[in-house]
Amino acid sequence: MRSTSLDLVKWLAMLTMVIDHLRYLWPEATAWLFVVGRFAFPLFCLGIAANVSRSLPGDLYSENNFRYLSWILAFSLISEMPYRALSEMSNTLNVMPTLMLGLIVAWSVHHSDRTGLVLGLFTLTVSIVLHDRLMYGAFGVLLPATMVLAVQRPWITWLIPAVFSVLANSRDGWIGAGPFGTWWAMATTFAAPLVGLWLLRQKITQHIWPVGRWGYYFYPGHLAVLALLRVAL
Repeated sequence: MRSTSLDLVKWLAMLTMVIDHLRYLWPEATAWLFVVGRFAFPLFCLGIAANVSRSLPGDLYSENNFRYLSWILAFSLISEMPYRALSEMSNTLNVMPTLMLGLIVAWSVHHSDRTGLVLGLFTLTVSIVLHDRLMYGAFGVLLPATMVLAVQRPWITWLIPAVFSVLANSRDGWIGAGPFGTWWAMATTFAAPLVGLWLLRQKITQHIWPVGRWGYYFYPGHLAVLALLRVAL
């Protein structure tokens, strides 16, 4: 059954991601665009966690999971070129590899069998090795797993992804820049998982356009459009 609240979370993730990336076209507004953009990554992680939590525990090696992982892997590769075109000075990969590794760790937490835990530990080890190359680093890889815990055991556990969200963003060199400063950015980063988890629990009766597989294309697509606009402007 489709979750309208989950679609809303996905829309907010995409909207705040675009707002964040507008700083490449509007550098004068970098400070507040960056602060608003701190919602995006935690909300994407929550989307992954919500999907993982709806799967049957113990059914790790399913066709649906294989398809899910394949799509993220494919768009990890597809997205790298437009990401480089927009952010040529970045020392990290695009965000999709972080989400892909985060998905695997989230599966290991949700399914909790021996093979799942081994797979999760192996993935986490790879993430630690690749920490400097991954956007949001190893803490970002762990964020979807903490979201799974928060979805399945609400309220006090919500603080866990909030803390990991701050840790994932703490390596970002932009924090502390501009008039908003470190505290505004970190407060937004801390609040993002809490807002997302609250929205996910709401019963929304209004129609919201579902975010289907076209959402995968949105990420490299919007990067390419922004890169072209920057050249044109």
